[in-house]
Amino acid sequence: MVLLSSWLRAIRIRFLLASVIAVSNGLAIAYWKSGTIDPLYAGLTYAGVACLHASVDLLNDYWDHKRGIDSATTRTKFSGGTGVLPENVLTPKAVYTAGVMFLILGGAVGAYFVAVRGVTIAAILGFAVVAIYFYSTSIVNSGLGELFVAIKGAMIVLGTFFVQTGLIDPAAIFVGVIVGLLSATVLFVNSFPDFDADKSKGRRTLVILMGKQKAVQAFPIFIIAAYALIVAGIFLGFTKVYSLASFASLPFAIKAISAVRKNPASAQEFVPAMSSAVTYSRITGFVLAVSLLF
Repeated sequence: MVLLSSWLRAIRIRFLLASVIAVSNGLAIAYWKSGTIDPLYAGLTYAGVACLHASVDLLNDYWDHKRGIDSATTRTKFSGGTGVLPENVLTPKAVYTAGVMFLILGGAVGAYFVAVRGVTIAAILGFAVVAIYFYSTSIVNSGLGELFVAIKGAMIVLGTFFVQTGLIDPAAIFVGVIVGLLSATVLFVNSFPDFDADKSKGRRTLVILMGKQKAVQAFPIFIIAAYALIVAGIFLGFTKVYSLASFASLPFAIKAISAVRKNPASAQEFVPAMSSAVTYSRITGFVLAVSLLF
């Protein structure tokens, strides 16, 4: 049980919910547009995406430990890594191997869908595999972490829809952008407490590139953009009037903005901001998916 809990901690089991929500939105659009869902394809999609998500988290832990970033951060339940390597709970070799194995498993599921659906899934899968492996080195070091996460979320929605229907629909792309933006918002906020450690080790997050003061000012734009897209989608036919229920997350969005603007001095003091941002993202994404089923 101790070993199992250690591995669940290493793959950040709670954060897999972001990928679950992305797949759910893709399935919801597929049901909206086609009136049916293939349960086998749906189950395989959830499994494959979960494996790929676990892979990027495990490899991120490995590379952050190797570069000394984790030992320089103050860990919280939202930032600073999982702590399994600095605390010697697991070995670096085991974490790296598990990360590669999850990448292979996720790739295998994707390969099956390539055989079934063809070149479109191959393109999405190819991007995912390469980007996941190089995320914690080349991508984050170039300040493209948030962009990658946003694209990843969009591609999960689009890929899920395509697996179900064999089609590309503007609504799947549009909702994918919203879902990707929600994930990027969480990553953006969670990088604030790691600012000094990341910068000292050569990592270039968007917060580092912008500077804390400008990043604080920019944060509300992420949230406003997501809500604006949901509203715009109603008029464009890409979301539904029921999607306005996603504004149920607004109190948490306001809390997150307020907490970020206080510019807390320590990582622990930043937890309320990160917690509110995660809750805002999850509620918005989940309610959006449900709203598309009506």
